[in-house]
Amino acid sequence: MPEHAVFVHHAGETKYRFGDSHPFNPKRQLLTIDLLQRMGALRADRIAAPEPASDEQILLIHREDYVRIVRALSLPEPAQADLDEAERYGLDTEDNPVFPGMHDAASLIVGGSLHAAELVMSGRAQHAYHMAGGLHHALPGRAAGFCIYNDAAAAIAHIRRKWGARVMYIDTDVHHGDGVQWMFYADPDVLTYSIHETGKYLFPGTGFVHERGEGEGYGRTVNMPVEPYTEDASWLECFRETVMRAAESFRPDVIVSQHGCDAHAWDPLSHIHCSMAIYAEMPAVIHELAHRYADGRWIAVGGGGYDVWRVVPRAWSLVWLEMTDHPAAERARKGGDGGRLPEDWIRVWQAESPVKLPETWLDDVESWTPMPRRDIITETNRRTKELAVQFL
Repeated sequence: MPEHAVFVHHAGETKYRFGDSHPFNPKRQLLTIDLLQRMGALRADRIAAPEPASDEQILLIHREDYVRIVRALSLPEPAQADLDEAERYGLDTEDNPVFPGMHDAASLIVGGSLHAAELVMSGRAQHAYHMAGGLHHALPGRAAGFCIYNDAAAAIAHIRRKWGARVMYIDTDVHHGDGVQWMFYADPDVLTYSIHETGKYLFPGTGFVHERGEGEGYGRTVNMPVEPYTEDASWLECFRETVMRAAESFRPDVIVSQHGCDAHAWDPLSHIHCSMAIYAEMPAVIHELAHRYADGRWIAVGGGGYDVWRVVPRAWSLVWLEMTDHPAAERARKGGDGGRLPEDWIRVWQAESPVKLPETWLDDVESWTPMPRRDIITETNRRTKELAVQFL
């Protein structure tokens, strides 16, 4: 019998770090793993350590000249000629500063998502979760948005080449999953779906409903951009209806999902006003779709999320709790406070946290200041929702 779910992680993935002042902080991995272990939801025998991706695997999606420059800029003292070339590859910038060991850390993350894909597609596991993955902005020849190599795209390309399976990619990050979309924009056997804050106001400035694919892939791209200050009810209404329509139309063999958790009201890099409720519900919807259409085959990766202390550990834990049918996932979906977090987790990390840590899985949204223009935002999102799925 296959494993029900496998957690893919390697300690070396935390070396993917742009610096102390950069918002992409790998400590969120440690906080999440510790939370899961302290509540008894993650045993050591469920964790699988990946190997770094080979150059051949990375070159499935990235250009050879790009991989060469990433390697060169990963040295402790890069050559000046390579530094002079860096910016045209999206490197040595404010978003993507270079750091020693960059290639090794990024290729290990790619290897993690490839390993998760292999576990599921080979039948050794029904579900696999690679929390360090989800670097969805990287393009074939360019880094972007804190992403050096695009591990989700590499996993999809591997699945297509080795298994010939039809892949549905679901991206719930608040930023449009542009890198994955463009890499498979003309592929009729990969459907990319992304719900995100509209590109009118947020990086990367793409992900509009008129982006539907090209050539044989036309209709295989579905975007659900929502308005700034969208709240839980509108976000979830838009997500449920559009992702379910897309899955019903495409009927995938496997689902690859990206779980960026930066649509939370506390995230500093977006303008969406959602709570933890969406991070309890979205994995449940994806889980259901995987069993309905793909014999349960589900590969999940992480993504964005920049409130490292209060949001990411809860949101990413909820993916694993849903994947393993843990009772805490069901409690969170039912509302209320979702139950309490382990007191020892709060005590250990509060000493280091610059903010007060939450005590429960869900947020007390009744205490939040109501958003103005709620009805107008909801109605605008509903109109966009109909456009997003009109050709499915």
